[in-house]
Amino acid sequence: MPDACFSHSRLAQVYDPLDPDRSDLETYVNLATEFGAETVLDVGCGTGEFIARLVDMDVSALGVDPAAASLQVAQPKLKPGSAELVIGTASDVADDNARRHSFDMATMTANVAQVFLDNEEWLSTLRAIRLCLRTGGRLVFETRDPADRAWERWTKEATHRTVELGDLGVVEEWIETTNVEREFVTFVSPTIFHLDGERIDSTSTLRFRPRSVLGQTLSETGFTRVEVHDLPYAPSRGWLFIATAGS
Repeated sequence: MPDACFSHSRLAQVYDPLDPDRSDLETYVNLATEFGAETVLDVGCGTGEFIARLVDMDVSALGVDPAAASLQVAQPKLKPGSAELVIGTASDVADDNARRHSFDMATMTANVAQVFLDNEEWLSTLRAIRLCLRTGGRLVFETRDPADRAWERWTKEATHRTVELGDLGVVEEWIETTNVEREFVTFVSPTIFHLDGERIDSTSTLRFRPRSVLGQTLSETGFTRVEVHDLPYAPSRGWLFIATAGS
């Protein structure tokens, strides 16, 4: 079940205007160009910001996400027939034989790679992505370095803000960590719509897997060469993984 911040229709509507700086996506755009990717699978595509950029590059793209509300926000960004959006998971895409081994590149941007809390869920997602990639295709994703302890900065005092969103009125939000247990970090994201006073709380949990474990799971699921780089837009705070699909 997707978190409310993605699956609730009112929260999905304000997701982009509340987070307009998507300079993080430049890394993925640059890699798609560097790899000469003609077909890209974006796993957890959300409101379609990366898919829209791929379309502008004349790349054939498929975005998959279990949150229908987010895909409803994504659809108007795309020219008719320019890309495909699927409600579901990477496994749903891999189950379609016509889509197997058809992508040059697969991506999980932002926090997508950390939402898979269960080990088997993570491994099955990687296996599905491998089935979707042609041999030699690349999987690119990012994840936060646990040593940075990002959750300690997720406080109401540090993240609280009130934003005027035109016809949507004034919207207030913040992020606050509520629980840290081993590799699992849970936080709440309240959003208050001043137009009518409605408050919607979205609770999320992310898993902060060690770098060595991530590398091992990639090897176990059919990826050969694995490169790990410092995250370009957040140096020393996260890793950028680039894994090549083996034969």
